[in-house]
Amino acid sequence: MSSNVPIAHGDITAPTPQNTPLTHAPIAAGLSRPTVPDISEDNEPAEDEDDSAQITSAQAAMLGLVQGRLADLVGKSSGYIESLPIDVRKSVEALKGVQVKQNELQNQYKRECLELEKKYLELQNPLYERRNAIISGSVQATVEEIEAGSQASLKDDPLYTPLPSDDAAPAAIPEFWLTALRNHVGLSEIITERDAAALKNLIDIRLSYLPSDSPKPGFKISFIFSPNDYFENDVLDKTYLYQEEVGYTGDFVYDRAIGTEIKWKEEKDLTKEFEIKKQRNKNTNRTRLVRKARPTDSFFNFFSPPVPPPDETDEEMDEEDLEELEEKLEMDYQIGEDLKEKIIPRAIDYFTGKALEYDVMDEDEDDFDELDDQDEDGQFDDEDSDSEVELPRRRGPPKGRGGSSAGAVNPEECKQQ
Repeated sequence: MSSNVPIAHGDITAPTPQNTPLTHAPIAAGLSRPTVPDISEDNEPAEDEDDSAQITSAQAAMLGLVQGRLADLVGKSSGYIESLPIDVRKSVEALKGVQVKQNELQNQYKRECLELEKKYLELQNPLYERRNAIISGSVQATVEEIEAGSQASLKDDPLYTPLPSDDAAPAAIPEFWLTALRNHVGLSEIITERDAAALKNLIDIRLSYLPSDSPKPGFKISFIFSPNDYFENDVLDKTYLYQEEVGYTGDFVYDRAIGTEIKWKEEKDLTKEFEIKKQRNKNTNRTRLVRKARPTDSFFNFFSPPVPPPDETDEEMDEEDLEELEEKLEMDYQIGEDLKEKIIPRAIDYFTGKALEYDVMDEDEDDFDELDDQDEDGQFDDEDSDSEVELPRRRGPPKGRGGSSAGAVNPEECKQQ
């Protein structure tokens, strides 16, 4: 549905009416020292470092106080609405009532879009089953399927040499899903070599939606594994729940995610690293070796998702800790959306690497500094326009649901189905 679906937070204050100060007052931009009578140079006392430090500390405290006071004003009424005549204020309230009905229609619209997605998933499931049968080598690919694939390859690359069109014997594709996942820009960063050994046993990834009568809408991604040396589970699920009502922008808002508890086999937990430490007994002076586990990076941490803090604890959390948690939540939701919207529907494109032409992480232009036309040291020469090196050309599809770094569920997408 989206690349970046908004994450649930506490109540977000709406934009303020006019006259509410939204920017820092001049005093916040740079505090000036208290004014004192002029003193001639002859009588000016020496200012030691301690006094300077005290002044700096006082400035910092005052700056923090001013900024805090200004922040408290954001979202509060400036008194403009209250100053309007009573009949005008009634009109304002009436507009709010109209907006309530608009919100109800938008919520109904998004629910129906979700039902439409479920409908088309049911139509796609036979194709997914056929895909899985070919990947596993349990069935033979038909001549029509091979020819259709060759035509698609020729369309992408006119120099492609088509394969013989005769019947093909059933042949499993080794490590299909591991390769597909590794060709996703975000997932490739969290799949370790240790993870790869376990993910070689991944035989399918499936999408399903929660029933319409569920308390909250959402979807589930199921990872199907063959018997392996790492865990007992045959299926690892990750369920994403939306809030019941759409958000302020008219899109579904993520509520939370739930992962399957992995039943690791002895000493096979990939989310932990073990180290041997030597301990000495204080009484007997004898030593022993102790094996201790500590958390480590792993793809399988995906099934132990971060938990959003309760609204009332947001203010109690350290700002850095809160930002770190929000980043983890955003990354978790992003991976879930990309699996749902990109990897599962276009698994073959991720396996072949074709998806990389479209799936490059969107980086804001603001992340890059403009380079001067002429570098100061003169160490770099401009390349000739007829250089033999041709930059890879990205076939320009419009940004999909997974392509925007700050987007939300696009209401227009449902209209295209």
